[in-house]
Amino acid sequence: MCKIKTAVFGGTFNPIHNGHIAIAECIMQSGLVDELWLLVTPCNPWKEGKALMPDELRLKMASDAVAHIPGAKASDFEFTLPIPSFSVNTLKALKESYPDREFILVIGADNWTAFNKWKDYEYFLKNHHIIVYPRPGYPITDTLQKGVTVLDMPLLDISSTMVLQKFKEGLPIEHLVPVNVQEELQRMQKFPPFCL
Repeated sequence: MCKIKTAVFGGTFNPIHNGHIAIAECIMQSGLVDELWLLVTPCNPWKEGKALMPDELRLKMASDAVAHIPGAKASDFEFTLPIPSFSVNTLKALKESYPDREFILVIGADNWTAFNKWKDYEYFLKNHHIIVYPRPGYPITDTLQKGVTVLDMPLLDISSTMVLQKFKEGLPIEHLVPVNVQEELQRMQKFPPFCL
């Protein structure tokens, strides 16, 4: 039986932005996978201590933002897993919960350059294909292992931190995020608490 090739793109998505959406679109157009799940994490071990918008709000914004991409959806799978959310635990739980799928890990080049610092990183190399998307300042020059693919797409210099910083400074963000995200941030600002 052919398993459904499912790309897993995890993150806090605090908030989701046009860079995330471009990556999702590129992955779905690449032909490498059948579907893409954006796993909204309640707590990234690399970002502990940082204030996050409510889980359900980040999930809704992500879901709305990728609704136009066939085969892509936002998922709350990590909401029920222990915190912090280590990717190795998530992938093992996904594999157990969905035996009809082959899960493919999606990470940025910044994470790839520090991949050997990930918890049980060798598990991924042995058990999962990995798609790496380019990030400014993190060139991939080393020879990649079998099962690791670099996504062919332009470098995008955008981050959730940049979006929130510009928003707090009153600078325009409509070129950085979908309309639904901008509207939600404006709504939160008008009706506190607005925690960033």
